Amino acid sequence: MSAPSPDMKSPDVLRADGPAGDDLDIALDHFLAHRKRLFRIAYRIVGDVSGAEDVIQEVWLRWQLTHRAEIKKPGAFLTTATTRLAINVIQSGRHRHETSADPQLAELGDDSAHDPLLHAERATALEAALALLMARLTPDRLAAYVLRKGFGYPYSDLAKLLRISAPNARVVVHRAQARLDSDRERPVPVESHRRLVAAFRTAASTGDLDCLVRALVEEDGVHRSARRIRD
Repeated sequence: MSAPSPDMKSPDVLRADGPAGDDLDIALDHFLAHRKRLFRIAYRIVGDVSGAEDVIQEVWLRWQLTHRAEIKKPGAFLTTATTRLAINVIQSGRHRHETSADPQLAELGDDSAHDPLLHAERATALEAALALLMARLTPDRLAAYVLRKGFGYPYSDLAKLLRISAPNARVVVHRAQARLDSDRERPVPVESHRRLVAAFRTAASTGDLDCLVRALVEEDGVHRSARRIRD
């Protein structure tokens, strides 16, 4: 479902005289140039207009507080910030009470869109979402979460893959969900991320999960990590 077109009003800002004001004007120009695309990304993850608008307002506030001179690609920075904040929103207790808390991984991996802009937005959101999952989850939890939440992988099959019992497979998925609320992250290897994104897209477009399973299993220590369920 396509998102409604967002209101393109400028964010509320206090303009100052001199260099500081000029810098804020430039920041606003960068933000407005990407705002429509950022809204669509937030909407596809959060699932409602007001929630997406809240995300965009928070992105604007963070963009104002960022050391922008160090940002070489404002569009990439804003896209990543939007995706992370949107995922944080759907993991919040309030949002979990109101609607599903699962990132729409399967929808983001859908390559059937004929609109090149929509296709690019989904691809960007998927890349950022998987990077966040890789940064916050151990290899066993990453495998369990992606396969279960993205493709409805049976717990019995997860148990075989992770070499644990089916009840423990449920625990791994549950703890992966909880771990996403944490802000603790580890570096994500570029090549591992690229491989996982490609495998996910293949699985989403063909329904064949073999390549995705291999990519997840190849993550360092997946079987070793799966032998114990860590907090």
